[in-house]
Amino acid sequence: MAALRGEPTDRIPIMLHNFLMAAHEYGVTMARFRRDGRAVAESFIRAVEEYGYDGIVVDISTTTLAGALGVPVDLPDDLPARTKGSLLSSLEAVADLPEPDISGYFEVQALLEAVSLLKSRFKDEVAVRGNCDQCPFSLAASVRGMENWMLDLALGDPKLIHGLLAYCAGATKQMLRLMAAAGADILSNGDSPAGPEMISPAMYREFAQPSEIEIAALAHSLDRPYVLHICGNTSSILKDMVSAGADGLELDYKTDARLARSVLKGRTSFLGNIDPSGVLALGTPAMVERKTRELLEIFAGEPRFILNAGCAIPAETPPENLRAMIRAASAFEPPVSPG
Repeated sequence: MAALRGEPTDRIPIMLHNFLMAAHEYGVTMARFRRDGRAVAESFIRAVEEYGYDGIVVDISTTTLAGALGVPVDLPDDLPARTKGSLLSSLEAVADLPEPDISGYFEVQALLEAVSLLKSRFKDEVAVRGNCDQCPFSLAASVRGMENWMLDLALGDPKLIHGLLAYCAGATKQMLRLMAAAGADILSNGDSPAGPEMISPAMYREFAQPSEIEIAALAHSLDRPYVLHICGNTSSILKDMVSAGADGLELDYKTDARLARSVLKGRTSFLGNIDPSGVLALGTPAMVERKTRELLEIFAGEPRFILNAGCAIPAETPPENLRAMIRAASAFEPPVSPG
């Protein structure tokens, strides 16, 4: 929490986006994980006790809000959920949708129960970040289907596009309010399709950033710090992401860490950005330690830094690799400048 405020910390804080790995190591199928908040909480409790890190990212899937709104969702027994269709045949059809009410959806209930149980267990010893699933732009992509949404952005009526974004914002805002009421210390969302690998920076500023500004402002009105995640190489929109008002940006390993330090410095905290697949899941402990030290050297002396992977850590990540990352952070001593 100090790192999100830009205050000095007693050690390098570590927050892990490890829900897949936590469930796997605790022996909980994803089918149960989506529906059983107690199993979610117990998986994270075991992971914290096993690895000794400082912040939990309570997450279940990237389809929670989409499913709550009625988007068809595939729910494999032991794989992450994924959407399998769209809810709207056209942008005009958003006018026929009822007001969003996500509170009764089973994944929402599991998330809220897990956050409440984790806060009861850890009090103020471990930060609990309630991930509120998708920002409005990403949620709109699920509601329309990705291909349709990309065509909408290129060819559709901007007024209708913003109408769908406003509808989706209602669901995202409801999730933030529910998560804050459950006791989450930190609120966060993902907005992965808003990155430069999917849309231009100009489209990001026109269609995604305004909603991100609204959501960050809501989190602050709820007296919670806010973290935003966008996948891929976000180097070209870092300044825009910072101006959206998040207290922390969880950035992918593809983003230039040195550039991120320069752009975020004094304004927004950096969370990340170890490669979750190529390094943590598939690398050796020696590689993990080396890559972690390289990142820590880039951010040496920067109080607004929280070590994490760049995205969700794969389920099959070797435990020794996660320990290597944490060990490297614990042993890190900033290099001494000449003179």
